[in-house]
Amino acid sequence: MEMTKWFDTNYHFLVPELGPATRFGAGVDWLFDEIDQARALGHHVKPVLVGPITWLHLAKSHVAGFDKLSLLPELLRAFGAVLRRIAERGIEWVQLDEPALGLDLEPRWLAAVDNAYASLAATGPKLLLATYFDSVAEHASRLAALPVQGVHIDLVRAPQQLATWRAALPADKVLSAGVIDGRNIWRTDLRRVLQTLKPLHAERGDRLWIAPSCSLAHVPVSLKHEDKLDAGVRSWLTFAEEKLAELQTLGRALNEGEGAVAEALAASDTAAASRRHSKRVHNPLVQRRLAAITPAMAERESPFAQRIAAQRESLKLPPLPTTTIGSFPQTPAIRQARAAYKRCEIGALDYLHRMRAEIRLAVDKQTELGLDVLVHGEPERNDMVEYFGERLWGYAFTDNGWVQSYGSRCVKPPIIYGDVYRPDPMTVETTRYAQSLTDKPMKGMLTGPVTMLQWSFVRDDQSRELTAMQLALAIREEVADLEKAGIRIIQIDEPAFREGLPLKAREWTRYLDWAVRAFKLCACTVRDDTQIHTHMCYSEFNDILPAIAALDADVITIETSRSAMELLEGFGEFKYPNEIGPGVYDIHSPRVPEVASMLKLLERACEVIPPERLWVNPDCGLKTRGWAETEAALRHMVQATRIMRERLELPAEMGEGVA
Repeated sequence: MEMTKWFDTNYHFLVPELGPATRFGAGVDWLFDEIDQARALGHHVKPVLVGPITWLHLAKSHVAGFDKLSLLPELLRAFGAVLRRIAERGIEWVQLDEPALGLDLEPRWLAAVDNAYASLAATGPKLLLATYFDSVAEHASRLAALPVQGVHIDLVRAPQQLATWRAALPADKVLSAGVIDGRNIWRTDLRRVLQTLKPLHAERGDRLWIAPSCSLAHVPVSLKHEDKLDAGVRSWLTFAEEKLAELQTLGRALNEGEGAVAEALAASDTAAASRRHSKRVHNPLVQRRLAAITPAMAERESPFAQRIAAQRESLKLPPLPTTTIGSFPQTPAIRQARAAYKRCEIGALDYLHRMRAEIRLAVDKQTELGLDVLVHGEPERNDMVEYFGERLWGYAFTDNGWVQSYGSRCVKPPIIYGDVYRPDPMTVETTRYAQSLTDKPMKGMLTGPVTMLQWSFVRDDQSRELTAMQLALAIREEVADLEKAGIRIIQIDEPAFREGLPLKAREWTRYLDWAVRAFKLCACTVRDDTQIHTHMCYSEFNDILPAIAALDADVITIETSRSAMELLEGFGEFKYPNEIGPGVYDIHSPRVPEVASMLKLLERACEVIPPERLWVNPDCGLKTRGWAETEAALRHMVQATRIMRERLELPAEMGEGVA
């Protein structure tokens, strides 16, 4: 199944695939086991399920003409069976998460909401309908009339919806107010939040619940293990456990008066003032650099048609050039060396030699495999965002701030607490060394400003746009230094580009405008014959293709193998003007695809995009794979490419009779 992002988060999910023969069951015994375990431990349990409308809306079908909404009655029978089994355990409340209500839903989906909750109302437990990530004020009257006993709203991402809900929600229903940020790690200004909650408490009494804005799965567990984190920055933060403590403080303040929590409120006031006035947060140099940005800084010297001619003359690549996305296996030896260096068990020179040995290994293997454009393999990089953040001012890092990304894979987002600045080059010496090992082009590998933003915990005291521009200026300097070092291909990865898209289409233009500008600001400092690549993965791109084209990257690589090149079709219909590398195998599986399966995907790609504008590559980076499967898969990829070149009778080099 395809993997994509959960709304505008970095959490991934597998997309359910439906058809006329799909049937649902209540086979979720693990859920009841967990409920029973929690109750046995004495906890008051409120199970949480993804709601039926959101589940069905996020699913997809490959069957032409099939309407997935036709499965709603069957799905509701399964939901009803689950809810009845929960009710049999004496559970009073069940929360059904419906973040899809924050999207631009068609009328028939809104009608489906009415039908769904009318069906589920008689199943037994009280239902809390939970919305988050955006306002649902436009649906307040409809949702308030549903046969549910309560509604949760996100007052962090959409505080403006509160007035509408105060008027719409009947007095006998629970209003769950999401006032603690479940998506970010900044300490709550408790006194400010109390000003919002006091009138609500006076109106609704025990019909007011207070909660995080959304699931706390998006933040780390606890600050108590962060002994090495700077004390000043640490005082500004709250993780999941601390956020629950903030909720307790707010609850006591409402029920017992502010005097009962005077110490906690004073600590909140002190932290807010400290952060607001800290000289570590505000850097006049960065502010001057922002003010000096001009429109010309975000434009290449020449249009793509002229640039690509210069690049083909300079690079002399074959048609259907083969490459990888950047990273190679992070072996136990690499991780052990990094850990030893971090613990000061080996010195900087020893660590450098070990990493250079890994780079040489990666270059040698790529050369033996016959790849056309090489990468250094990134052995020295712990994470594509954290590595760069560690080399920039304005970032802080945790030891144990892990959050789930997909399956058992977790990430440790860095924290942007202040103005971002690059004090020194970050990748130049490593990339220069890798290029010295081969005559083939070596890609410089960077993470783009939007992904640096999206995959960090971002400061909330200024707009995300301003922070993105600070990041873009830092990366722009790195791009310029790589070019000066003789690197002719520079990849600026933006896998999170679509992830930052607001849920409501009416808000897309503003985001896309500044996201495109940030990318171009960091990329448009190079000569025509320097080729800029970008990579995007695990998102639906077809609805933002004009913005992706506006990035004006010379080459874009995208994930397409899971969808059998379906994502590429949109690029073809749009007539995407620049070069493109659709992924021909899925790197999230240990399976080594056969040459025939890759060849089939290449054939499909050549039907959609002219072969002279196609590159060949895996879906994503290879850091989570082992060397044996990596080498086997890449060998098959190169073989499939050579077969395709022969079939198409393509010239030996691009530019030889290729327009």
